[in-house]
Amino acid sequence: MVYILLADGFEEIEALTPADIMRRAGIEVSTVSIKKDMVVTGAHGIPVTADMSIHEVMPGNVTLLMLPGGAGHELLDASNEVHYLINEAVTRASYIAAICAAPSILGKKMILEGKKATCFPGFEKYLYGAEIKEDKVVVDGKIITGKGAGAAAEFGFTIVEILKDKKTADTLREQMQY
Repeated sequence: MVYILLADGFEEIEALTPADIMRRAGIEVSTVSIKKDMVVTGAHGIPVTADMSIHEVMPGNVTLLMLPGGAGHELLDASNEVHYLINEAVTRASYIAAICAAPSILGKKMILEGKKATCFPGFEKYLYGAEIKEDKVVVDGKIITGKGAGAAAEFGFTIVEILKDKKTADTLREQMQY
């Protein structure tokens, strides 16, 4: 199961575009509110009703944990429950995907040490020990990082390539006119 963690202020395109692409590929995806209220408001005022609460996430069932960027990344970083899930994902060797400012959360936890990574310009200083790349999407082992909103589709297709295969991702690219 892919869990996409949502906090108020999340970048809508960075969460919903990859979610849409993954669901088109037949990947089981759940959006997760990190607060009690299931309606999470994005950075541009778009309310999204999450599929579940963070307390419903089963750490042993995480194939990929995804963190979108935007101002909401600060709320993700401030959440003990989010840090618990990240720690569990690392321990269980699950994939972790973070885009825009969210890779800074992984960097501060030293998860990116010795790995290639990308992020929204200006957040590189938080990617402690990482080899910073300018690519839109960077994959290093079980860590997938994306640069920002403009990379959201490529981020989603890359996740499909990893969790399914390249043929499925390429077929979706063609069907979606990407």
